[in-house]
This record gives sequence, C-alpha cells and structure tokens, in this order.
Amino acid sequence: MYFTLRKMEKRIDFLVIGSGIAGLSFALKVAEKSSVFVITKSKLDDTATAYAQGGIAAVTYEPDSFEKHVADTLDAGSYLNHKEIVKIVVEEGPSRVKELIQWGASFDKTRKGTYNLHREGGHSENRVLHHKDNTGEEIQKTLIKQVKQHPNISLFEDHFAIDIITQHHMGMLIKRNTPDIECYGAYVFDKKKKKIFTVLAKATLLATGGCGNVYLNTTNPDVITGDGIAMTYRAKGIVENMEFMQFHPTALYYPKASQTFLITEALRGSGAILRNIKGDAFMEKYDARGSLAPRDIVARAIDSEMKNSGSDHVFLDATTVDANILKNEFPNIYKKCQNMGIDPLTEFIPVVPAAHYLCGGIMVNQNSESSIHRLYAVGEVAHTGLHGANRLASNSLLEAVVFSDRAAKHALKNIDSVNWQENIPKWDDEGTTPNEEMILITQSWKETQSIMSNYVGIVRSNLRMKRALDRLEILYRETEDLYKKSKVTVKICELRNLINVGYLIIKMAKQRKESIGLHCNIDYPKKLNATK
Repeated sequence: MYFTLRKMEKRIDFLVIGSGIAGLSFALKVAEKSSVFVITKSKLDDTATAYAQGGIAAVTYEPDSFEKHVADTLDAGSYLNHKEIVKIVVEEGPSRVKELIQWGASFDKTRKGTYNLHREGGHSENRVLHHKDNTGEEIQKTLIKQVKQHPNISLFEDHFAIDIITQHHMGMLIKRNTPDIECYGAYVFDKKKKKIFTVLAKATLLATGGCGNVYLNTTNPDVITGDGIAMTYRAKGIVENMEFMQFHPTALYYPKASQTFLITEALRGSGAILRNIKGDAFMEKYDARGSLAPRDIVARAIDSEMKNSGSDHVFLDATTVDANILKNEFPNIYKKCQNMGIDPLTEFIPVVPAAHYLCGGIMVNQNSESSIHRLYAVGEVAHTGLHGANRLASNSLLEAVVFSDRAAKHALKNIDSVNWQENIPKWDDEGTTPNEEMILITQSWKETQSIMSNYVGIVRSNLRMKRALDRLEILYRETEDLYKKSKVTVKICELRNLINVGYLIIKMAKQRKESIGLHCNIDYPKKLNATK
C-alpha cells in the first residue's frame, strides 16, 4: 500500500527508514501486531540489497558446521569481532534463511534437489546460497511482494528522513555522554511535494545502508550516502569502527562510471584467477589462498600491483571457468561483459577495487538497539560486532535477517509500554531561501569524494589523513553555513551526511595505531592484535 503524508504530523507505532532486506524483514515481523510506516528516499527496490550478487552464507550441509563458519568469520575479521555475536549470527542464521524461503525467495539447487552452494574468499566450505548472480534482487523482490500485501504496512517512496527527533528538538542540551537520550521519530521530506512532515513513532528502525558514495568509485547505488549514521551521530548516538571500509576487489573497470558493476567473488570460487596487467597470476605472492583470500588481502594486493605497474586496473581471468557454469550461474556478469565488448569465455575482464561495504556504523547491542533509546539500527548502517576488521563474504545479508528478527522481538515486547512524545515542534525553516547555486553543492560533493579516495582509501598514512581532515573541515564549515540558509533539498542533506561520515572514517582511522584488516596505515606496517 502506498500513501501520502497529508497532515504535517503523523503518529505510528513503528517507523522504518530504508527498504532493503533489513528494513522490510523487520517491517513484516512487527506488522503482525502493530502499524508500520516504511520510508524510503527513492523507490522500494533502489537499495544496496538489490545489488547483492553473491548470496547469503549459512551452514546448510555437512561437512560444514557452525564451528567452521564461526572460525572463518573470526579469521576474516582479524579477531576484532565480538565472538558471542558471531556465534549468534551463525547459529540463528539458518532459521532466518528458511524464513526467507517461506516468504518466497528462491535459491538455486542442483539436479539432486540440494542447494547449489558457492564458495567465496575466506570460506573453508561451500556455504553460500544464491540465486544465479542476482541473489539480492531475488530477495528484494520477494520482500517487496510481501510488504505490499500486508494491511498494517504503509509504504512511502521518495520520502527522505532529514533527522531523527530527540530531546534536543524540545530545547534540551544533549551531549554524547548524556544519559537516556530518546528517539521520538523523524522529520521527513516529501521529495515530490517538497514539504517536511513530523513522523512520531514509538520505535524507529534505521536500515539506510552504508556510505559507499563518500568515495569516487563504489559498487553502491547512488542513494547510499551515510544518512542513518550521520543522523545518529548528530543526535549524539555512538558510532564505532568507521575506519573499516571494505573495498570489493573486483568491480568491472569502466573509467567513466562512478557506480561500478560488481564481479562477484563467487566467480573466483568457481575458478577465475586474478592476473596483473602483464597477464601474470599474482595472488600467491600475497597469500597461500591465492585469489580466494579474504577481501582485505586481495584488495591490497591489487592496489600494490596497480601501483607497481602504473596501471589503472588488473584482470580477472574467467576463461578457466567452465562455459556452462559461467553462462548459467553468472548470466548477468556474462551479459554485462558482452555489452562492454568483452567475451569472458576467451578474454580477461578488467577489474579494479571499489568501495563496497562498511564494517562499522551505529553501535548496537544484541537486540540491535542503539545507544539512543527507541532507536534500532539493522544492516550495514549498524555495528553489531560481527565483522570485526573485515567482513567475510556473504555474511552481510545473514547479519541483516538475524538482527532484524532480534530487533523486532525486542521492540514488540516493549511497544505497549511506550507512548508518543507530545509537544514536538514542527520543522522550522523560517528565514531560509531556495539555493539557486547548485554548483556549490556538486563541487563540494566531488571534492569530498576526491579527498576520501586519494587520502583515506585502501592504503593510508598519518600525513594523508591529516591533510584529508584539514580539507574536509573547510567543506564542513561551508556546507553547514549553506544548509542553514537554504530550503531543504535531498542533495544538500546528502552532502552534509557524506561529509559527516567522511569525518568519522578519518577520525577513527587516526585513532587506530595499527594496521589491521581493512585499515592499512603505512606508518604502522605491522599487524597488531590479530591473534586468536
């Protein structure tokens, strides 16, 4: 069901901001008892979930086991993971995957009727359930079909959440260490009507994804701009581990595109080999697991090969993959390559690392509740402790369904004891005027991405990060000044959010006096604290 917010204030039991796997699976569960608004800044299917190719990792058959999945996750995360959280996700994961199947998600099977499990980098067993090479799209379509049919769920496309509402908006001075900060809902901008509404909720869920667009090249869709993290940080919520940005090693190299096409790791699991610009296989120089080493190792190896040769890409050799497997199990990759004039059956595929997945985010507990009461965060926007210093491939969709389930159970248990907050002021934009110089926003946007890509990318240094912070500080002051004077637009809000998360990435990277996992600082070449 699609609705329009007609009054300047709406009251609802549950407000869900974001329409990917985390937001929609949560909405379906809480809707069994209460009313739900799902707010999404674009269309329902314009999410990072829809772009997920590889699949969802879960223990399905022997010889795989919970113990092996836990061990692989800890190893990939350099043992900075919270072990208890890893065990929770791995052990509860198979039941949550069964729920996806019950909702209608289809995963590929063998001729014998068993699931056709892929193997990706860092996994010791084949355990990745998939639907061809568009698993996320399959899950997204399944969940959208379910929420559209649910009578308690109202869907609002093209609605942008500007800020979450706390005691700050009622005149209370809030600091990061202020106890008992509460979330009362959010200020929401209707993009089509260009009006701002107050949505009051007994519980609010942020499922807004990561912040890949803070970098020039990313596999994320354009809508992923760090909104939930920035909103929470402005509201004095706790954010952690932002320095751990995962760069996917193999995005299709196309220099004119900002959003790059992902070449799933499962293709390497089926036999594809990474080669440098000379055509030489190189991964064995860096790790005994070769092209199937964890992503942080592979991305740094590619970065090293590119810098040593002066090239702007390396190659993925898929000519080693059986032709039937390539065509039938990876049809979208095969078609995309052909459209680019590349025959992957006979030619190497040019690839380059691209910003892909944030392993940090809003700090949450085992019920996915943030440090702000009544505010939950699930999916890439949240820091649960599962990933540590580096995410194991295909653990992200699993994390989302496990923690959306936990958040739903916790929120439902407490919802009857919560009332809507009264006397929340309307959005005040008195004295602002429409911004008629879009160049001020677009140029600052490009500068932010350039700063982050050049100074705070795969490999960093103290000097680079200091320079990045100095440059970003200027952009922050300019943008905040423009924001205070201007009528709200999505673009200026997104720019604020990108600058905010860029600052958090740099700040937390500077605080970590070691190179570990996804954070590689050449001033700290030794890998510290990465022991069992």
